[in-house]
Amino acid sequence: MSGAAKIVRARRRARFGEAWAVFRADRAGLAGLLILVAAVLLALLAPVLTDASGLDVTRVAGEPLQPPGLSYPLGTDESGRSVLLLTWWGARVSLVVGLSAAVLSVLIGTLVGVCAAHFGGWTSRILLRITDFFLVLPALVLAIALSTVLTRGLWTIVLAIGVTAWPHTARVVRAQTLTIEARAYIERARALGAGHGHVIGKHVLPAVLPLVLANTTLAVASSIIAESTLSFLGLGDPSRVSWGAMLKSAMDTGAVTSGAWWYLLPPGIGIVLVVLGFTLCGRALETVFNPRLRGRR
Repeated sequence: MSGAAKIVRARRRARFGEAWAVFRADRAGLAGLLILVAAVLLALLAPVLTDASGLDVTRVAGEPLQPPGLSYPLGTDESGRSVLLLTWWGARVSLVVGLSAAVLSVLIGTLVGVCAAHFGGWTSRILLRITDFFLVLPALVLAIALSTVLTRGLWTIVLAIGVTAWPHTARVVRAQTLTIEARAYIERARALGAGHGHVIGKHVLPAVLPLVLANTTLAVASSIIAESTLSFLGLGDPSRVSWGAMLKSAMDTGAVTSGAWWYLLPPGIGIVLVVLGFTLCGRALETVFNPRLRGRR
C-alpha cells in the first residue's frame, strides 16, 4: 500500500471516529440504534429460534383468541396461532418492505435531484415539474391505486411505496447539489476538462451521500408506516404475515369488541418502536453530518 493510500485510510478512520463520537453523545440516537439492532437480530433469528409451521392455520393447537398464558405468552389469534410467533415473523416482512421501499425511493430521489441540479435548463424544468406533480398527489392515495392495479404481493407494496415517496428526497438533494456545484473546486474541475460523469461521480455524490444516508434512515420509518397502512387496508401480500396484516385481522375478527387486547398491542407496539428507532437514528445522523445542528437539541 502506498503512502498516499495510508494517509487516506488514516483520515477516513479519524473522520469515522469523530462521527461516532458525535453520534454516541446523542443518547436518543443510541437508544434508537439499540432498538433497531434488537429488532433486526430478532427478525434474522426467527427461522432459527422458532418453527415456521406455527404460522400455518391447519397445524395449530391453540384455542381462538386465547388470553396470554404459559403456553402462549401473548395469547392467540382468531385461528389459534401464537400472537408472539406472528409478531416475531411479522417483523421480517415489515423491515424488508420498509428498507427496500426506502432505498428505492431514495435512489429515485437522488437521481432526479442530482440530474435536475447538475444539467439545469430544460432537463431541470421537466424533472421539477414531474416532482411537483408527485408532490401534489397524495402519496398514500397513489400507493393505494398502484397496489390495486398491480398484482398483490410483497414487491408490489415496495414498488408502490418507492415510486410515491421520492419527491422530498429529490428536492433536498437538488438543493444540496446546487450548493456543492457553486464551489470553486467544481469550477476548477470543469476548467480542466472534467465531464459530467467525473463531476457527479467524484465530487457531487461523495458530498451528497451523507445527506442521503440520513434521509434514508428517516425514509425507512415512513415506509414502514405506509406498508402497515396498505396491509391494514387489505392491499398487502395475503400469503405473508406482517404487522399491518395482523392489525387488519384483529379488526376484522372483532378483537376490539371482544376485548382481545393481546392481539392488537404487540403489532402496534412493534410498529411504534421500530419507527421510533429509525427516527431517532435519523435525527442523530443529521446532527453528525450537519454541525450547525449540534447543541440545538
